[in-house]
Amino acid sequence: MDTLRHLTPDELLSGLGVRRVLAFAAHPDDLDFGAAATMAALAERGAEITLCLLTAGDAGGFSPDEDREGVPARRAAEQREAAELLGIPEVVLLDERDGFVEPTHDLIRSIVRLMRRCRPDVVVSTHPERAWERLQKAHPDHLACGEAVVRACYPAVENPFAYPELLSEEGLEAYRVPHLLLMTAPQERHNTWVSVAGYESTKVDALRRHLSQHPDPGQMERFVLEQMRASAADADRRGAQRSPHVPDDAPAEAFHLVTVNGQGTFAGF
Repeated sequence: MDTLRHLTPDELLSGLGVRRVLAFAAHPDDLDFGAAATMAALAERGAEITLCLLTAGDAGGFSPDEDREGVPARRAAEQREAAELLGIPEVVLLDERDGFVEPTHDLIRSIVRLMRRCRPDVVVSTHPERAWERLQKAHPDHLACGEAVVRACYPAVENPFAYPELLSEEGLEAYRVPHLLLMTAPQERHNTWVSVAGYESTKVDALRRHLSQHPDPGQMERFVLEQMRASAADADRRGAQRSPHVPDDAPAEAFHLVTVNGQGTFAGF
């Protein structure tokens, strides 16, 4: 996608023909930091969204005195509360270990299975490339999640001879993913900004559900709001085509949009 665009949620929805969204994240709160406002806007407009977490965030938290064995259950519960607030009815939890995620074929098979079950119009994920401008958003698990999702999107999910047991044993037929919407991308990869005016408080409320992860909630909230304002300013700075329906000074979430299978895609190339 060569054109940089700053869109409303309605324009993203109609432009990509979004009915079903399948989102992947390495940890609880990853989606909420990267795309909560956009997901809330799409859900409010009728999109069906499923969230898949690769880990339960078992290495999260800040206190050495807390019940470490109880961390995964607590973080999974926090994510389900946040997802409910965003209008996401289903959270699928895989069993990867926090801090040790790798794009193995076992993980890719699990991702392909879910893609073939949900048959999404858009797959949302963390980005597989490291963002040097803010290394914290390029956690190794985020990169591994992105790499596994991209490998699943092409060619595995659309190749009937990849993981054939998914068809023979589970009846899951090959499926061609139309679009990838990647969050936590390096800044130079951003090509799509979604105006999220009116959804700022929803994003913050979702992040507040992750109580175990925020020793200073006030600082977190200020940072998140500033990042959305900075994203909108970056869209203007880079000359993105701004929709006339995007309000002035509207905050935004930034993505790297990739069309995997479009009208011009021929024989998988």
